[in-house]
Amino acid sequence: MSRLILLDAGPLGLVTNPKPDPAAERCRAWLARMVHRVVVPEIADYEVRRELLRARRLGGIGRLDRLVARPRGYLPITTAVMHRAAALWADARSSGRQTADDRVLDGDIILAAQALLLAEEGFEVIVATANVGHLARFVTASLWESIDATA
Repeated sequence: MSRLILLDAGPLGLVTNPKPDPAAERCRAWLARMVHRVVVPEIADYEVRRELLRARRLGGIGRLDRLVARPRGYLPITTAVMHRAAALWADARSSGRQTADDRVLDGDIILAAQALLLAEEGFEVIVATANVGHLARFVTASLWESIDATA
């Protein structure tokens, strides 16, 4: 089984951070050591890109563009993903486990749907995140620093 690491917005924001920052340096070093395929889900790209654009962080946008341009480094949102996300969203609310207010686009649910669909294709999927809480309700999610980059 092939392992895929999906970057949530937290570590993706660290990797693309144009400012000198110890956490960002640790995250970039972790990513450079990673032996498994790492992909950027489109929803994480959106969440990070919108903030980089708002703050006019051109260096960060360049880093993000280079990261998603890698072969097989980007995971687009598809109709199947959105249908699965809608079902997850409805189930979460029906069971009282929602991850966001009912009026907002729930990026965690969209990311979870992508991870679930990849798992159904036979991949071992781990979402690398800075906030395990919401995602771990639906998929395997770990703090990015706790994922062994070389195993």
